[in-house]
Amino acid sequence: MTVSDEVASRPAVGEAMCPYRLVLEHVTSRWGVLVLIELLDRPYRFSELRRAVGQVKLVSEKMLAQTLQTLERDGFVYRDAKPVIPPRVDYSLTDLGREAAEQVRGLALWTESRMGEVEKAREAYDTAKERG
Repeated sequence: MTVSDEVASRPAVGEAMCPYRLVLEHVTSRWGVLVLIELLDRPYRFSELRRAVGQVKLVSEKMLAQTLQTLERDGFVYRDAKPVIPPRVDYSLTDLGREAAEQVRGLALWTESRMGEVEKAREAYDTAKERG
């Protein structure tokens, strides 16, 4: 085994030291936030969820599928595949997912309400940098 193989096979230092970091990244990712908040309202079929989440910015099928799989693996999303023709799959939040989604929505609402202050801070920072 080479040194690079040995390093590649070890978990990332941050992940090993902070096991919740990866979960936090999943919950707060670009699409994770939107999926969790959208699923707070009701269960969705894949195409419905893609349209609902895509109102902000179009999400590819692949990216939405990956996000849903990640959230399902973490225990936040329940995937209910019904054995009918054509196949029907519904996505909903688990109790854990509902709890996480409420927290994410709270942060999103706070961000929305404070955006004016953020913009002022950015302008002040940029002006100070220009003067330099």
